[in-house]
Amino acid sequence: MDAVGFIELNSIARGAEAADMALKTSDIQLVSSFAGCPGKYYLLFSGKTAAVQEAVKAGTRTGGECVVDSAVISNVHPDVIAAMTKTTKQSLKNAVGVMEFFGVTAAVCAADAAVKAADVDLIEIRCGLGIGGKAYVTLSGDVAAVNAAVAAGTARENAGGMTVGTSVIPNPDKELFESLF
Repeated sequence: MDAVGFIELNSIARGAEAADMALKTSDIQLVSSFAGCPGKYYLLFSGKTAAVQEAVKAGTRTGGECVVDSAVISNVHPDVIAAMTKTTKQSLKNAVGVMEFFGVTAAVCAADAAVKAADVDLIEIRCGLGIGGKAYVTLSGDVAAVNAAVAAGTARENAGGMTVGTSVIPNPDKELFESLF
């Protein structure tokens, strides 16, 4: 997998249509396609960078005015997909970071930037289900690394204006840490 593409729409019907068009346009693999809160549709796919870029163009063209956000991440960090599918393995670290966003695309882009910028482990990318369409990223590591990762994640282009808030918790209580995954 060279790249991942995301399309976030405010219409479930148009989202399904955009997903179909993206898949028919390029040689990509569907990672996730689902309806979430509040009536949004989320599409995530992977493949070679050029194919993913073409699929995002086709999907956003089909989605039209219903597209909330979209992005292509080349050389996506492998921990991003693991965090989205809740398959990460964790042990208690010195700090926990939380980045909260108004959109799923911003959260995924921020998670990728964060894990590339500092020696941190992604815990989870929670995507728009049961939280009003918002998304958040949890990560762990040394305090300095978590601070650097959170700063890099919220500075990412797609996070601009979409960040709700951030938190870095030094020496998290074991029960809190365990409740995060």
